[in-house]
Amino acid sequence: MVNNSLLRTWLSERYPITYSDGRRCDEINYLQCKLILKPERFTSAHVFKEFAELVRRAAARTGVGFHPTPKSEQRPEVREVLFLDTGTFQLYNNFFIVRRRIRYEDGFPVADPEIVFKYRSDDMKKAQALDVRPRINGRYKIKFKLEVMPLRERIGGMRRLLSHNAEFGLSEVPQQQRIANASVDPLTMEEVCQLLPALRSIPIEGRQRLRLVNHTIVEELMKDIGELSFHHHRACLANLSLWRSRGDHRAFVGEFAYQLRFDNADDVHSESLAACEAFFIELQQVAGDWLALETTKTGAVYRLKGNPPQAHE
Repeated sequence: MVNNSLLRTWLSERYPITYSDGRRCDEINYLQCKLILKPERFTSAHVFKEFAELVRRAAARTGVGFHPTPKSEQRPEVREVLFLDTGTFQLYNNFFIVRRRIRYEDGFPVADPEIVFKYRSDDMKKAQALDVRPRINGRYKIKFKLEVMPLRERIGGMRRLLSHNAEFGLSEVPQQQRIANASVDPLTMEEVCQLLPALRSIPIEGRQRLRLVNHTIVEELMKDIGELSFHHHRACLANLSLWRSRGDHRAFVGEFAYQLRFDNADDVHSESLAACEAFFIELQQVAGDWLALETTKTGAVYRLKGNPPQAHE
């Protein structure tokens, strides 16, 4: 049962391909498990401790270690997240996501704003073949993730998304002021394609500009609630987050997530994957009344105004 786990099967799938410059394609180096949560459950800061107790219970039932961290006793961190897309959601409808995120402390922005560019699909060959590298002289980080979520129709199962990401600070981008002001001075697709060449694969009709998706700036509250230990794979950070619209503070989606980091998927012990899988299934049972099965955080943002894009997440 351990050797035939669904997680092992998914992590073993890969294709021997190279990008146009001859560079070997990226391979998965993160396994992230996510539960999307009903926003109405988030009524106060006490909810973070309430859900942490459910995590503790599921961990105890599956033999997984769960330990609080110093941050689990601190207040939630606050971040601002915004998404950019055309008026007809041509990026999202073609499996792409562009977002900007800023961290706040004591009400003020701190550190370099982060740009995240994603290609997200359940097709491994397409996700691995796409070169998401930005065209910048500065630093950037590639994160290729296997994201695991419950089935859309019922609890107790798993489905996958592949998320091939490029992340970089705003200060690394030429014409950074144009990116920073994109919410009020929309970028043309040509400008964005110069920065993110992978977007040239999208068939664009007419002169499109990238605007703030649904005129919404997301306020994210995020709190670390502890560390999980899956046998050989230890110190896996688990966190809980709430997304709400800035201004009226209307909550529209929550998320619990934990992530395993590795250099090579083949090096992850089968016992660790089996424990990770068992815990994920058990937590769905324990927290069943909290779960929202048919969306993602990004999908919830795109559906805020009742004009849903194509559903492929």
